[in-house]
Amino acid sequence: MQHLFVRLPRAALAGLFLAAAPVSAFACATCGCSLSSDAAMGYSAASGWRISLQYDYINQNQLRGGTSTVSPAQVVNAPTTGELEHDTINRYTTLGLSYSPNADWNINLQIPYVDRSHTSYTDTTSAPFDSAQLNAANLSGSHSSSLGDVKLIGSWQGLLPTHALGLQLGVKLPTGRYGGPNAAGTGVVGNSPVAFSSGPSAGQWLDTSLQPGTGSTDLIVGAYYYQAVSQNFDAFVNGQFQAAMLHKLDQPGEDYRPGNLATVSFGLRYEKDPTIVPQLQVNISRKSHDQGALADTLDTAGTVAYLSPGVSVSLMRNMQLYGFVQLPVYSKLDGYQVFPKWTASAGVSYAF
Repeated sequence: MQHLFVRLPRAALAGLFLAAAPVSAFACATCGCSLSSDAAMGYSAASGWRISLQYDYINQNQLRGGTSTVSPAQVVNAPTTGELEHDTINRYTTLGLSYSPNADWNINLQIPYVDRSHTSYTDTTSAPFDSAQLNAANLSGSHSSSLGDVKLIGSWQGLLPTHALGLQLGVKLPTGRYGGPNAAGTGVVGNSPVAFSSGPSAGQWLDTSLQPGTGSTDLIVGAYYYQAVSQNFDAFVNGQFQAAMLHKLDQPGEDYRPGNLATVSFGLRYEKDPTIVPQLQVNISRKSHDQGALADTLDTAGTVAYLSPGVSVSLMRNMQLYGFVQLPVYSKLDGYQVFPKWTASAGVSYAF
Protein backbone atom coordinates (compact mmCIF):
# COMPACT_ATOMS: atom_id res chain seq x y z
CA MET A 1 0.00 0.00 0.00
CA GLN A 2 1.50 3.31 -1.06
CA HIS A 3 0.99 6.19 1.38
CA LEU A 4 1.19 9.87 0.55
CA PHE A 5 2.00 11.99 3.61
CA VAL A 6 1.37 15.71 3.17
CA ARG A 7 2.14 18.78 5.23
CA LEU A 8 -0.23 19.20 8.18
CA PRO A 9 -0.85 15.48 8.64
CA ARG A 10 -4.46 14.45 9.09
CA ALA A 11 -5.80 18.00 8.88
CA ALA A 12 -7.95 17.08 5.95
CA LEU A 13 -9.90 14.81 8.30
CA ALA A 14 -10.29 17.62 10.83
CA GLY A 15 -14.04 17.46 10.94
CA LEU A 16 -14.10 13.70 11.35
CA PHE A 17 -12.36 13.44 14.66
CA LEU A 18 -13.70 16.74 15.90
CA ALA A 19 -17.18 15.53 15.16
CA ALA A 20 -16.43 12.23 16.83
CA ALA A 21 -14.77 13.67 19.91
CA PRO A 22 -16.68 12.74 23.07
CA VAL A 23 -18.57 15.94 23.61
CA SER A 24 -21.34 14.80 25.94
CA ALA A 25 -24.01 16.65 27.86
CA PHE A 26 -23.41 16.92 31.59
CA ALA A 27 -23.67 19.43 34.42
CA CYS A 28 -21.35 21.84 32.68
CA ALA A 29 -22.76 21.17 29.26
CA THR A 30 -20.22 23.40 27.52
CA CYS A 31 -17.20 21.57 28.99
CA GLY A 32 -16.83 18.62 26.65
CA CYS A 33 -13.61 17.79 24.88
CA SER A 34 -13.41 20.12 21.87
CA LEU A 35 -9.85 19.25 20.83
CA SER A 36 -9.34 18.60 17.10
CA SER A 37 -7.63 15.23 17.39
CA ASP A 38 -7.33 14.82 13.62
CA ALA A 39 -4.94 17.77 13.35
CA ALA A 40 -2.73 16.08 15.94
CA MET A 41 -2.52 12.61 14.39
CA GLY A 42 -1.54 13.08 10.77
CA TYR A 43 -3.23 12.56 7.42
CA SER A 44 -2.74 10.02 4.64
CA ALA A 45 -4.44 10.56 1.29
CA ALA A 46 -4.00 6.88 0.44
CA SER A 47 -6.69 4.27 0.86
CA GLY A 48 -6.64 2.03 3.89
CA TRP A 49 -7.58 1.69 7.55
CA ARG A 50 -6.67 3.65 10.64
CA ILE A 51 -7.30 2.70 14.25
CA SER A 52 -6.96 5.14 17.12
CA LEU A 53 -7.38 5.27 20.87
CA GLN A 54 -7.84 8.57 22.74
CA TYR A 55 -8.10 9.31 26.46
CA ASP A 56 -9.62 12.57 27.73
CA TYR A 57 -9.59 13.80 31.33
CA ILE A 58 -11.99 16.61 32.33
CA ASN A 59 -12.26 17.54 36.01
CA GLN A 60 -15.08 20.05 36.49
CA ASN A 61 -14.35 21.37 39.98
CA GLN A 62 -14.84 25.14 39.70
CA LEU A 63 -18.24 26.79 40.16
CA ARG A 64 -18.82 29.44 37.49
CA GLY A 65 -21.63 31.61 36.19
CA GLY A 66 -21.46 34.10 33.35
CA THR A 67 -17.80 34.99 32.85
CA SER A 68 -16.55 34.56 36.42
CA THR A 69 -16.30 32.16 39.33
CA VAL A 70 -19.14 32.09 41.86
CA SER A 71 -19.36 31.10 45.51
CA PRO A 72 -21.60 28.40 47.02
CA ALA A 73 -23.51 31.20 48.76
CA GLN A 74 -24.40 32.77 45.40
CA VAL A 75 -25.74 29.46 44.10
CA VAL A 76 -27.83 28.81 47.21
CA ASN A 77 -29.15 32.33 47.75
CA ALA A 78 -29.94 33.01 44.08
CA PRO A 79 -30.65 29.50 42.76
CA THR A 80 -31.55 28.38 39.27
CA THR A 81 -32.21 24.68 40.00
CA GLY A 82 -31.59 24.56 43.75
CA GLU A 83 -28.71 22.10 43.37
CA LEU A 84 -25.26 23.00 44.66
CA GLU A 85 -22.82 20.90 42.67
CA HIS A 86 -19.37 19.96 43.98
CA ASP A 87 -17.60 18.37 41.02
CA THR A 88 -17.88 16.10 37.98
CA ILE A 89 -14.86 14.09 36.82
CA ASN A 90 -15.07 12.73 33.28
CA ARG A 91 -12.70 10.14 31.83
CA TYR A 92 -13.37 9.25 28.21
CA THR A 93 -11.64 6.39 26.37
CA THR A 94 -12.61 6.49 22.71
CA LEU A 95 -11.84 3.79 20.16
CA GLY A 96 -11.79 5.09 16.59
CA LEU A 97 -11.82 3.10 13.37
CA SER A 98 -11.71 4.79 9.97
CA TYR A 99 -11.61 3.49 6.41
CA SER A 100 -10.73 5.31 3.19
CA PRO A 101 -11.60 3.40 0.00
CA ASN A 102 -9.78 6.14 -1.94
CA ALA A 103 -8.39 9.65 -1.45
CA ASP A 104 -11.82 11.29 -1.79
CA TRP A 105 -13.81 9.40 0.83
CA ASN A 106 -13.50 8.40 4.45
CA ILE A 107 -15.85 6.85 6.99
CA ASN A 108 -15.09 6.99 10.70
CA LEU A 109 -16.61 5.13 13.64
CA GLN A 110 -16.06 6.44 17.19
CA ILE A 111 -16.96 4.28 20.21
CA PRO A 112 -16.60 6.11 23.55
CA TYR A 113 -16.40 4.52 26.99
CA VAL A 114 -17.49 7.00 29.66
CA ASP A 115 -16.20 6.86 33.24
CA ARG A 116 -17.90 9.63 35.25
CA SER A 117 -17.98 10.56 38.94
CA HIS A 118 -20.29 13.30 40.22
CA THR A 119 -20.93 14.82 43.64
CA SER A 120 -23.31 17.51 44.80
CA TYR A 121 -24.95 18.90 47.94
CA THR A 122 -28.41 18.20 46.53
CA ASP A 123 -30.27 18.07 49.84
CA THR A 124 -28.60 21.01 51.57
CA THR A 125 -29.26 24.00 49.31
CA SER A 126 -32.01 25.85 51.16
CA ALA A 127 -31.45 29.60 51.58
CA PRO A 128 -29.96 31.40 53.33
CA PHE A 129 -26.57 29.80 52.82
CA ASP A 130 -24.81 28.39 55.87
CA SER A 131 -21.27 27.01 55.73
CA ALA A 132 -22.55 23.90 57.51
CA GLN A 133 -24.25 23.00 54.24
CA LEU A 134 -20.78 22.12 52.88
CA ASN A 135 -20.30 19.38 55.48
CA ALA A 136 -18.97 16.23 53.83
CA ALA A 137 -21.83 14.23 55.33
CA ASN A 138 -24.21 16.19 53.08
CA LEU A 139 -22.35 15.24 49.90
CA SER A 140 -24.14 12.85 47.54
CA GLY A 141 -22.13 10.96 44.95
CA SER A 142 -22.48 8.75 41.90
CA HIS A 143 -20.16 6.83 39.63
CA SER A 144 -20.74 5.11 36.31
CA SER A 145 -18.60 3.33 33.71
CA SER A 146 -20.33 2.36 30.49
CA LEU A 147 -20.61 2.75 26.75
CA GLY A 148 -21.39 6.28 25.57
CA ASP A 149 -23.13 7.44 22.40
CA VAL A 150 -21.49 6.05 19.25
CA LYS A 151 -20.84 8.31 16.25
CA LEU A 152 -20.48 7.48 12.56
CA ILE A 153 -19.06 10.22 10.32
CA GLY A 154 -18.57 10.27 6.55
CA SER A 155 -16.17 12.68 4.87
CA TRP A 156 -15.85 13.76 1.23
CA GLN A 157 -12.47 15.25 0.38
CA GLY A 158 -12.77 15.61 -3.39
CA LEU A 159 -13.38 19.35 -3.72
CA LEU A 160 -9.69 20.11 -4.40
CA PRO A 161 -6.92 18.00 -6.00
CA THR A 162 -4.94 18.35 -2.75
CA HIS A 163 -7.86 16.97 -0.69
CA ALA A 164 -7.35 19.88 1.69
CA LEU A 165 -10.99 21.04 1.66
CA GLY A 166 -13.91 18.84 2.48
CA LEU A 167 -17.33 18.25 4.01
CA GLN A 168 -18.63 15.82 6.63
CA LEU A 169 -22.00 14.30 7.34
CA GLY A 170 -22.71 11.95 10.20
CA VAL A 171 -24.93 10.70 12.97
CA LYS A 172 -24.73 10.20 16.74
CA LEU A 173 -26.67 7.17 17.97
CA PRO A 174 -28.42 6.73 21.39
CA THR A 175 -26.26 3.80 22.53
CA GLY A 176 -25.36 5.14 26.00
CA ARG A 177 -27.40 4.92 29.20
CA TYR A 178 -29.92 7.77 29.45
CA GLY A 179 -33.04 8.90 31.28
CA GLY A 180 -34.02 9.85 34.80
CA PRO A 181 -37.07 10.12 37.06
CA ASN A 182 -40.53 10.03 35.52
CA ALA A 183 -42.89 12.98 35.59
CA ALA A 184 -44.42 11.99 38.94
CA GLY A 185 -41.05 11.29 40.54
CA THR A 186 -42.19 7.78 41.44
CA GLY A 187 -40.38 5.80 38.74
CA VAL A 188 -37.81 5.93 36.02
CA VAL A 189 -37.75 6.49 32.27
CA GLY A 190 -35.03 5.77 29.73
CA ASN A 191 -32.38 3.08 29.41
CA SER A 192 -30.79 2.07 32.76
CA PRO A 193 -30.05 5.62 33.98
CA VAL A 194 -27.46 6.20 36.69
CA ALA A 195 -28.52 6.92 40.29
CA PHE A 196 -26.72 8.45 43.26
CA SER A 197 -24.94 5.69 45.19
CA SER A 198 -23.90 7.54 48.36
CA GLY A 199 -24.97 10.40 50.60
CA PRO A 200 -28.44 11.79 51.38
CA SER A 201 -29.57 11.32 47.76
CA ALA A 202 -28.54 7.65 47.49
CA GLY A 203 -31.04 5.78 45.34
CA GLN A 204 -32.34 8.92 43.60
CA TRP A 205 -31.82 9.21 39.86
CA LEU A 206 -29.11 11.48 38.55
CA ASP A 207 -30.12 14.43 36.35
CA THR A 208 -30.78 13.48 32.73
CA SER A 209 -27.99 15.79 31.54
CA LEU A 210 -25.47 13.90 33.70
CA GLN A 211 -26.17 10.48 32.18
CA PRO A 212 -23.57 8.79 29.91
CA GLY A 213 -25.88 9.20 26.91
CA THR A 214 -28.58 11.61 25.75
CA GLY A 215 -31.16 9.21 24.27
CA SER A 216 -31.14 11.22 21.06
CA THR A 217 -30.19 10.60 17.45
CA ASP A 218 -28.19 13.62 16.30
CA LEU A 219 -27.30 14.92 12.85
CA ILE A 220 -23.68 16.08 12.47
CA VAL A 221 -22.42 18.33 9.66
CA GLY A 222 -18.99 19.88 9.30
CA ALA A 223 -16.26 21.26 7.06
CA TYR A 224 -12.48 21.61 7.16
CA TYR A 225 -9.58 23.29 5.35
CA TYR A 226 -5.80 23.29 5.74
CA GLN A 227 -2.96 25.22 4.12
CA ALA A 228 0.82 25.57 4.39
CA VAL A 229 1.55 29.17 5.45
CA SER A 230 5.37 29.07 5.37
CA GLN A 231 8.24 26.64 4.93
CA ASN A 232 7.77 25.17 8.41
CA PHE A 233 4.24 26.12 9.46
CA ASP A 234 0.86 24.72 8.43
CA ALA A 235 -2.52 26.08 9.45
CA PHE A 236 -5.94 24.46 9.68
CA VAL A 237 -9.52 25.41 10.46
CA ASN A 238 -12.59 23.24 10.90
CA GLY A 239 -16.15 23.61 12.09
CA GLN A 240 -18.98 21.32 13.12
CA PHE A 241 -22.65 21.55 14.07
CA GLN A 242 -24.58 18.84 15.93
CA ALA A 243 -28.33 18.82 16.58
CA ALA A 244 -30.77 16.20 17.91
CA MET A 245 -33.23 15.11 15.22
CA LEU A 246 -34.98 12.36 17.22
CA HIS A 247 -35.13 11.83 20.97
CA LYS A 248 -36.44 8.75 22.75
CA LEU A 249 -37.56 10.76 25.80
CA ASP A 250 -40.48 12.37 23.98
CA GLN A 251 -43.56 11.90 26.16
CA PRO A 252 -45.34 14.92 27.71
CA GLY A 253 -43.79 15.73 31.08
CA GLU A 254 -41.04 13.15 30.50
CA ASP A 255 -39.23 14.63 27.53
CA TYR A 256 -35.60 15.62 27.04
CA ARG A 257 -33.72 17.02 24.06
CA PRO A 258 -30.02 17.99 24.33
CA GLY A 259 -29.10 21.46 23.13
CA ASN A 260 -27.45 22.08 19.77
CA LEU A 261 -23.64 22.18 19.76
CA ALA A 262 -21.41 24.23 17.43
CA THR A 263 -17.61 23.99 17.50
CA VAL A 264 -14.82 25.76 15.61
CA SER A 265 -11.11 24.97 15.84
CA PHE A 266 -8.08 26.52 14.17
CA GLY A 267 -4.37 26.26 14.76
CA LEU A 268 -0.77 25.95 13.62
CA ARG A 269 1.65 23.02 13.36
CA TYR A 270 5.45 23.47 13.33
CA GLU A 271 6.81 20.81 10.98
CA LYS A 272 10.52 21.51 10.67
CA ASP A 273 11.11 18.05 12.16
CA PRO A 274 8.29 15.78 10.91
CA THR A 275 8.92 13.24 13.67
CA ILE A 276 8.22 15.74 16.50
CA VAL A 277 5.55 18.33 15.68
CA PRO A 278 4.68 20.99 18.28
CA GLN A 279 1.31 22.56 17.65
CA LEU A 280 -1.18 25.03 19.03
CA GLN A 281 -4.95 24.96 18.70
CA VAL A 282 -7.77 27.34 19.59
CA ASN A 283 -11.03 25.47 20.28
CA ILE A 284 -14.35 27.33 20.58
CA SER A 285 -17.68 25.74 21.53
CA ARG A 286 -21.20 27.12 21.76
CA LYS A 287 -24.01 25.00 23.22
CA SER A 288 -27.67 25.97 23.45
CA HIS A 289 -30.02 25.08 26.31
CA ASP A 290 -31.24 21.53 26.82
CA GLN A 291 -35.02 21.33 26.41
CA GLY A 292 -37.88 19.38 27.96
CA ALA A 293 -39.41 18.64 31.34
CA LEU A 294 -36.40 16.50 32.36
CA ALA A 295 -33.84 19.11 31.26
CA ASP A 296 -31.92 21.58 33.37
CA THR A 297 -32.80 24.36 30.94
CA LEU A 298 -31.15 27.17 32.92
CA ASP A 299 -27.71 25.63 33.50
CA THR A 300 -26.82 23.88 30.23
CA ALA A 301 -25.83 26.61 27.77
CA GLY A 302 -22.80 28.75 27.18
CA THR A 303 -19.75 29.65 25.11
CA VAL A 304 -16.23 28.41 25.90
CA ALA A 305 -12.82 29.00 24.28
CA TYR A 306 -9.68 26.96 24.97
CA LEU A 307 -6.02 27.49 24.10
CA SER A 308 -4.58 24.02 23.49
CA PRO A 309 -0.81 23.46 23.20
CA GLY A 310 0.39 19.98 22.34
CA VAL A 311 2.79 17.77 20.41
CA SER A 312 2.66 14.71 18.19
CA VAL A 313 5.48 12.17 17.87
CA SER A 314 5.96 9.65 15.06
CA LEU A 315 7.19 6.37 16.51
CA MET A 316 7.33 4.69 13.12
CA ARG A 317 6.01 5.35 9.64
CA ASN A 318 2.37 4.60 10.40
CA MET A 319 2.11 5.16 14.16
CA GLN A 320 1.81 8.43 16.07
CA LEU A 321 1.40 9.50 19.68
CA TYR A 322 -0.01 12.88 20.68
CA GLY A 323 -0.80 14.81 23.83
CA PHE A 324 -2.53 18.13 24.53
CA VAL A 325 -3.57 20.31 27.44
CA GLN A 326 -6.62 22.55 27.03
CA LEU A 327 -6.52 25.81 28.99
CA PRO A 328 -9.77 27.80 29.17
CA VAL A 329 -9.23 31.42 28.13
CA TYR A 330 -12.89 32.50 28.00
CA SER A 331 -16.22 31.20 29.26
CA LYS A 332 -19.69 32.70 29.37
CA LEU A 333 -22.00 30.19 31.03
CA ASP A 334 -25.73 30.43 31.62
CA GLY A 335 -26.84 29.79 35.19
CA TYR A 336 -24.36 28.00 37.47
CA GLN A 337 -22.11 25.26 36.14
CA VAL A 338 -19.06 23.32 37.31
CA PHE A 339 -16.18 24.06 34.98
CA PRO A 340 -12.66 22.63 34.50
CA LYS A 341 -9.51 24.64 35.22
CA TRP A 342 -7.80 22.55 32.53
CA THR A 343 -8.34 19.36 30.53
CA ALA A 344 -5.91 16.83 29.06
CA SER A 345 -6.02 14.52 26.03
CA ALA A 346 -3.62 11.83 24.84
CA GLY A 347 -3.87 9.32 22.05
CA VAL A 348 -2.25 6.93 19.63
CA SER A 349 -3.13 6.11 16.03
CA TYR A 350 -1.96 3.45 13.61
CA ALA A 351 -2.57 3.32 9.84
CA PHE A 352 -2.56 0.05 7.92
